[in-house]
Formats: sequence, structure tokens, C-alpha cells
Amino acid sequence: MGFEEPKLNLSPKVSDEIRKTTCYMCACRCGINVHMKEGKVAYIEGNRDHPVNKGVLCAKGSAGIMQVNAPSRLRAPLKRVGPRGSGAFEEISWDEALQLAQDWLEPVHKENPEKLAFFTGRDQSQSFTSFWAQGFGTPNYAAHGGFCSVNMAAGGIYTMGGAFWEFGQPDWERTKLFMLFGVAEDHDSNPIKMGLGRLKERGAKVIGVNPIRTGYNAISDEWVGITPGTDGLFILSMVHLLLKAGKVDLNYLAQLTNAPALVDSTEGPNKGMLLRGADGKLLVIDRKTKKPVAFDTKGITPDLAATYEGHRTVFQHLAERYLSDDYAPENVAERCGISADRIRAIAADLARVAFDEAFELDQPWTDFRGNKHEKMIGRPVSFHAMRGVSAHSNGFQTCRSLHLLQIILGTVEVPGGFRFKPPYPKPVSAHPKPHCKVTPGAALDGPHLGYVQGPDDLCLKEDGSAARIDKAYTWENPMSAHGLMHMVISNAHAGDPYKIDVLFMYMANMSWNSSMNSGGVMEMLTDKDENGEYVIPKIIYSDAYSSEMVAYADLILPDTTYLERHDCISLLDRPICEAGGAADSIRWPVVEPDRDVRGFQSVLVDLGARLGLKGFVNDDGSAKYEDYADYIVNHERRPGVGPLIGFRGETGQEEGRGAPNSDQMQAYIDNGGFYEIHVPEGADYYKPWNAAYQDWAVKIGVYDAPQPYLFDIYSEPMRRFQLAAEGHGERQPPEHLRAQIKQTLDPLPMWYAPFEDGAVDVEEFPIHALTQRPMAMYHSWGTQNAWLRQIHGQNPLFVPTKIWQANGFAEGDWARVTSAHGSIVVPVAHMAALNENTVWTWNAIGKRKGAWALDEAAPEATKGFLLNHLIHELQPPKGDGLRWSNSDPVTGQAAWFDLRVKIEKAESQSESSPRFEPITSPVGTGPGELEWKISK
Repeated sequence: MGFEEPKLNLSPKVSDEIRKTTCYMCACRCGINVHMKEGKVAYIEGNRDHPVNKGVLCAKGSAGIMQVNAPSRLRAPLKRVGPRGSGAFEEISWDEALQLAQDWLEPVHKENPEKLAFFTGRDQSQSFTSFWAQGFGTPNYAAHGGFCSVNMAAGGIYTMGGAFWEFGQPDWERTKLFMLFGVAEDHDSNPIKMGLGRLKERGAKVIGVNPIRTGYNAISDEWVGITPGTDGLFILSMVHLLLKAGKVDLNYLAQLTNAPALVDSTEGPNKGMLLRGADGKLLVIDRKTKKPVAFDTKGITPDLAATYEGHRTVFQHLAERYLSDDYAPENVAERCGISADRIRAIAADLARVAFDEAFELDQPWTDFRGNKHEKMIGRPVSFHAMRGVSAHSNGFQTCRSLHLLQIILGTVEVPGGFRFKPPYPKPVSAHPKPHCKVTPGAALDGPHLGYVQGPDDLCLKEDGSAARIDKAYTWENPMSAHGLMHMVISNAHAGDPYKIDVLFMYMANMSWNSSMNSGGVMEMLTDKDENGEYVIPKIIYSDAYSSEMVAYADLILPDTTYLERHDCISLLDRPICEAGGAADSIRWPVVEPDRDVRGFQSVLVDLGARLGLKGFVNDDGSAKYEDYADYIVNHERRPGVGPLIGFRGETGQEEGRGAPNSDQMQAYIDNGGFYEIHVPEGADYYKPWNAAYQDWAVKIGVYDAPQPYLFDIYSEPMRRFQLAAEGHGERQPPEHLRAQIKQTLDPLPMWYAPFEDGAVDVEEFPIHALTQRPMAMYHSWGTQNAWLRQIHGQNPLFVPTKIWQANGFAEGDWARVTSAHGSIVVPVAHMAALNENTVWTWNAIGKRKGAWALDEAAPEATKGFLLNHLIHELQPPKGDGLRWSNSDPVTGQAAWFDLRVKIEKAESQSESSPRFEPITSPVGTGPGELEWKISK
């Protein structure tokens, strides 16, 4: 018998239709093609035309199909009928749910809006949710940035008008040396992987600085396993070496930064401020005339070494500080865990590539002074950093130190270096300041969040107490920028600074992995007063899934999944722009929900109309918007400027600016779910100073007028707070905070040891403990995804060789890990590519039994665990009678990564501890096998 080839269908019919939208499985916001078959999602692939991912899609994005059919999806509005935490709910109609929410919120709005605390988690509609909160009139609004990466954002904005990730990116096509600091693989996942691929293809060098060698650091050419919390010291040591070697871009510093600005040396209330002319402009000394002139005078050559009537330049102060032997490699090596020789070698690498491999582009451009340049100077060194350097109590100054390193090398907004993404760069003065004036029955007097310029902008009441429940923008953390979501529940429970009536949260798993001191937070949510009433009276929560937080709410407003609703990724918020263009995108209901759920943003539109909130009703009191999609199309933040930049105007032919277009949403859908406006040739570098870019940014609505500015190596807002701590000005800090403000709000980047190092006995707790999110997950919901669970079903504690051997660990062993706050018992695993004094684990894998529709015997609920149980929102007592916040004293960012622990071998056990009673979930337990079949 002859061999017969099997008959194979090499081109099966994958789908009946392709619907293009935006992924939500992480914050990359990649474009996706959702293949539909018989009305169901059959397959998800990347959209090759999309500016972010260009067709690339990761495991998370492909697994989105398992989010739209997850057994943990909430099915209908719920009202609590048992004690908080019991999970006892009854299903109610949307009419009843919305009426109940209105009944709770209406008296608060009319009588005292500050009694509402409205905080959202990892949603991507913060421009809208903040608009709603502003209309309600409460000062108590923020999103998750305060416990994620506010140090990164604020450090960049205050120094150079933008930061990493959503604010900018490396010049992937021209960079020859790329250095990452504290970057795990959950942030900017696909774009970074694509960029690293291009770097590797061109033979560029990648240096990864991280105590843990996973992901991007695992494929780096050189891994620096730094001691946690010492990145700033390492960076400033390299600044020291570059200054000593003269490897500094002096022309860049003189022309484009405030390095040549004169620092007032006179004693009094202006000491340390920068000298300004009668017009308020910074003064510099022109090397030609030797006279002080405004910084933006055409044709000047600012003098970095000038003195004037006893005043010295910022550059001289900078040189004096960083040339100090305190920053010499020999004096920082032991603390950083990096040898002096290696620090010198990396600094030499940076200098060699930045200066010896510099290049020019034959691209004319005109600067903000009116000077014309024939070429653009390229310095092919770029950097990227994220939460690893941000989530420390010294994170803000560490981020500023990294930006200083970039700037002295001249690698920001030049070919080969770091490039801003529209709508950045923006000077800090172009951002709003925070507002907190509460008026019964009226809107707040302005945006909640912003960038303070000094003590006058703090959110304080007349008696000096905090105006916000999270104490953002107070002397404790004056430059908060994103708020302090991690402090809301503990402050509300303590009634400090005041009690609230309603806690309203969205996508914020605060009773589990989004809180420090998770067990304590659960107690706060269920605690009752002497009258038997809950200390936090009413809790409204919205989520798409049955998370741990659901059991602690009184009213559940079930959200849709991301494939079932409208969303807007807007230039007003967190857009999808690349360095070469402004871009935004939408999500739209590619499938209709099969449950009684509604998109949370549309629910807010409904509630806004019911409550009569400013911005949500017309003059006659009727609803202004039908739903969120209607808001996206018809809302105008400024005349002609709305949530979306594409297809504007009555004919849909205008971009950036233009009247609302009723067909805009469909035009986006037809265009693949996004719109992009390319930066004109010649305007794509030197953006803060390039006249062509500034004019283009005005044209498309990023600015209303050109906003050129200098980089702030020296921060005047920080100096204003120092002056207050020194006794100057009307607003004065409490006595116990003066020394902290003087030390930590230094106007030049500096380093100090993480606060926990001084609050605990480091000999008793000698080990650093960290978390990272894995590449396969981003939100908590990723760990209940039927596909992604197969990659990360549980999380051991990874232990370095030195600690592993010292404790006699073997595979399969368990360890007791103890901090000054608590203790956990967890499984351990050996990892050699790890800082020798650091242990770590994947974050948010561990689940509480009963949550997420997982079986109680699921590995996430038995072997999985959280380090959160070891971390408190307050530092250990110091003996001074005070409990200091476990956060950065500048911004209030949660200092997750300051954690110190000790570790010892424990008896093997079947489950991790601490153990909590199972939650009764309103959706029950999912099936043993989850099938999603589409007929052929």
C-alpha cells in the first residue's frame, strides 16, 4: 500500500468578522484585532497598523479572550445583606442600585462634599473620573499612582517636564547604549520588547540595574544586581566621575537648562532662589557682555562659571556638591553592592558612547530664542526606569538624580537619546495646581491633582489641618501629584483628618494586594464604633470581577469587561503617543454583555445627571450625556479640545482642535480604533526648545500658546519648602517636620538612606524583600485568567545562594519571613541571579480563598502569598511619640520596596500563612474545566 498524505486544512476559517479595538490586559494599550465567530470572541491578535505594538501581542493580550468569559465576572448589581466581609449579598436591579447610590451621595453633595472619598485603581479614564469628582465637589479624589510610580512621574515633571514610559521613550533606532533602572517586565511590555529587539539587532549594549535578574534584565548584556534603595547613590557616583573627567555637555547645560541661572546668596527669605529680572524671567550672565540678561535673549552664550555680586550659578553649586568625595566610587561601593571598579567602568561606558560616538543629523531647526541651527547633535545613550527606583522613601530624589545624569550627558530630546511623547514635554508651570475648596452643593474650585510651586499651594484648611482625607499636598508630603490612595482607608478609619460618610472605589483591590497591611485594612473596613455602626459608614465598589474587595462593600456596581464597553485613551489623560506622533485610541463593545452589568464610566454619567453635578447636566437640569460614549464624543475640556483628537469638526476633517463630530466614534472604529498625528519633520527632537514643535503642539491643542522652558536641574519649588522650614513665609510647617523638609526637599538631587533602614534594627532585619509583577500579568485579574494561571499558578519566595546555603534550604522547603510588622510562612526557591541580601516574589499571585471564583484548593489560594502582610502603612515606632508615614516624604509614594526582613527555615506545611477564612463569593466557584468553543 502506498503512503497517503493526511488531508489538512492549512487555512481554517478563523472568524466571520474582525473588530479592532484596544487591549486592556496591561497599560501598553496595544491595538488588537478581535476575531468574531457567531457573535463570540474566537481569537485575538495584534493590529499591525497600530502605532504602539505594530502587530506584536504578548500572552496577556492573547489571553484577553479568557477575561470576557471568566467565571469570576460579576453578574448583576448587589446589595449587602450580611455583615461586611461575609460576602452575603442579594441581587438587585440597576434602578434600585442607582437609587441607593443617589440616596447615599445626594445629601453628601448638598451638605458636605468632602465626606465622599472617591478613589480609582488601575483604570484608564482618570481624566473623566476626576472630572466627575470635581463636579461632585469633593477634594478626595485620586487614582492608583500614589502607590505605584508617582515618584517617577513627579521627579521627571519637576526636573525636565516629563518622565519615562507614558511620558517618553528611547530613540530606539539610534541608541547605542541603553540602561534600565528598576524595570520589571509588566510596564511598557510590548514596546520595550520590540525596542530591545532592535537594539540587539544593531549590536547596541543594554545594561540592567535591578536586584533581580528577570525579564529585560535577564537579556541585558550587563546586569548590575544593586542593593535596593541605593540606586540614587550609584547614579550620583557616576555624576561625580563624569564631572571629574570633564565628560559633560557644557553647551547643552548652558543653553537648555537652568545650570547658568544665578542662585541668590543673600541672607533672608529669598536665599537659594534664582535671580530674576523685573519681568520675572531667569537671569544668566552672557559670556560676551559679562552682564545679566534674560535667559531667552537671542544670541546669548550663558556662562556656567559666572559670579555676579556674590551670587554663583546653579552649575557651580552642582559641581561643588557632586565633586565631593562623598560620591567617590570607593565611598559608595559597599553600600550599593557594586565594586568601585565597576562603577568607574559603567561611567566610562556612558561617557564614551555619549561623546566619542556622538553624531550629527543634517536637520536645521530654530530654537525658542530665535537662533537657527543647521544640525542636530546626537548622543546615543538612553535610559529607562520604573517602580523599582520609585517605590522607596528616597524615590523622588533618586528619580531626579537619574534625570540629572541624563541631562549632564546631553541625552534628553536629542537623536539617540530619550525622547518625549506628546503631550509631553510640558514645563511644571503648565500643569494645574491642586484645589481643595469645598462648597456645599457645588463643584470643587478646580482640579484635584497637580504640581505645587510652594507652600501657598498646599491643600490645608484654615487651621492648618489637611483638606484631603489622604493628606496629600500637606507638609507630610507636599509634592504629592497623584494623591495617596494607600492612606485613604486607614485615615478614614482613624478619622484623621476627619470622618467620611461614603467610600466610593473602582478597580481598587484595597482589602488584598493593593494595600500595605492587608490584614489591618480588612479589620478597618469591618470595624464598628461604640454604637455598633461601621466606622466607615457606606462603601460603594465597582469591579468587573469578584475580587477580594467585593466582600467588604455595601453596594456593588458591576462593571463590564474591556471588550464590552466604551473607553477613551485620551491626550487629556494617559494617551498611546509615540515620540514621533500624538495618538489616542478607543475601546468599544465588540461584544455585548451577557450579564446585567454596565460600564462604570456610563454609570458615573448617569449618577452625575441624577445628582445634578456641574458638567453632567444642561441649564434646564436635563442629562447632558446619554452615556460615556456620548461624553467621549461631545465633551469639550476647552473650546475645540475634547477627549479625542481625530475626526473633529462638523465634517470630521479636523484633527487636534475642532468642534464635536457626531460621527467621530464610528470613524475611530472604522480606522482601527485609533488616530495618530505625526510630528512634522524637523520638530521631532529638541521639543522643549524647538519652535517648530511648539507651534505644532499649539495647532493640535496640546498647548494654547507655546511653552518653551529650561530643564530644572535646580528646583525652586523645593527650595520654597526649605525656606518655609527655615522659618520664612506665612505658611509654616509643624516643628516635628522642619528637619525632614530641610533634608529631603533639597533643590539639587541628593540621596539619603531609605527610612526603614533607620526605623528598624538592620542587624535583626538584614534582608531586603521585594515584589515584581511578572510579564504574563499586570492587573490582579490576570492571576485568575484560565490561560495565564498556567504560567504563574503560585509564587515562591526566591532566595539568593548566600541566604539559601546559610539556612540549609532545599527545594520544597518552607521559610518563616518576619518584618517589624508581621510574619509569613511561605515556600522558597533558589535563585542565583539575585542580589545576595535580597529575597523577592511575584506580586498579586496569591489569592484569598473564595475570591475570583477559584477553587479553595487552587494553588494561588494555598501556596500563593503576599508580602503585603509584612508591610505597614506607617513606619515602626522610633521612640519619638510619632508614627511616621511609610512613604516618600516629598510625594507620599508608598515605600513598598524599603521592606526589611529576617528569614529562617520553617517546618513544611500544606498552605502559606497567614490564613484567612474563605470569602463567600456572589458568583460562587467556577467549573473545574473552562471551555470556550466556537463551532467550525
